[in-house]
Amino acid sequence: MHEIQAFASQVIDNVERVIVGKRPIIELLMVALLCEGHVLIEDVPGVGKTMLARAMAISLGVTFRRLQCTPDLLPNDVTGVSVFNQKTREFDFHPGPAFAHILLADEINRATPRTQSALLECMGERQITVDGVTRPLPRPFLVMATQNPIEYEGTFPLPEAQLDRFLLKLSLGYLDLEGESQMLLHLRRQHPIETLQPAVDGGQLPRLAELVWDVHVDDTVRDYIVRLVQGTRQHPHLVLGASPRGSLALYKASQALAALRGRDYVLPDDVKELAPLTLAHRCIVHPESALRGRTASRILADILDEVRLDIGEL
Repeated sequence: MHEIQAFASQVIDNVERVIVGKRPIIELLMVALLCEGHVLIEDVPGVGKTMLARAMAISLGVTFRRLQCTPDLLPNDVTGVSVFNQKTREFDFHPGPAFAHILLADEINRATPRTQSALLECMGERQITVDGVTRPLPRPFLVMATQNPIEYEGTFPLPEAQLDRFLLKLSLGYLDLEGESQMLLHLRRQHPIETLQPAVDGGQLPRLAELVWDVHVDDTVRDYIVRLVQGTRQHPHLVLGASPRGSLALYKASQALAALRGRDYVLPDDVKELAPLTLAHRCIVHPESALRGRTASRILADILDEVRLDIGEL
């Protein structure tokens, strides 16, 4: 697993030249790439979401596209469109921004449900079907979507089927005092993104993602994952618990995090660290519980406290 750790360290160190004080978030983005999953970032404007996606794409040496979601955005604006060529008397396909290695869907909840659904196939199957023709997407392929947790006017909440496609839900948050001071120092002249260079060959990611499969997960740790997910389905404050896709997301993300940290085995602490990020956005809180201030993240924290793993079993 040292190859994965070395690869990830080079990428993370390079991205940190642009994104200051957010190494844990950059590590989680690498986890998503190693799992070939997707990330939803819910945060206020101006914390560096777009720069994070750009810096990651440059560091990997892969293509990057930014899609600004608005209510008038059409599905073809995402996937591409066939245009009639008068010279050849045939339709030529013009690929949309989804045909990139890293796609930033900015303010995804401002797009209509019809346009949001255009991302379902490419996120789930890594392919796009337009006019009856199915075209594969490049690998690696990462959808990094953002949404503002404060401003909801003119937005369309993501349906559960869409939320379930995201491996992780993250939040960058504000910088601390030292981090923000360091950021101002970095940006006093030319922006670091302008001089950032590739650190690795991003084409290695699909092969490294297969190596992640070999990370050992003990039977007791696997049982712990299953019991955590079952706990969300049986909790009285949740209308809907995490799906089987959520179980798989937590399992694979734990393997990737272990590999990223140079281990060929998963620790229970890996599962505990990733459970809120992989499961909370897949759960629906009962309306009465929500009125009392209960959130999916808080309920999941309670479940983590309740579900125990006997270390003696390992």
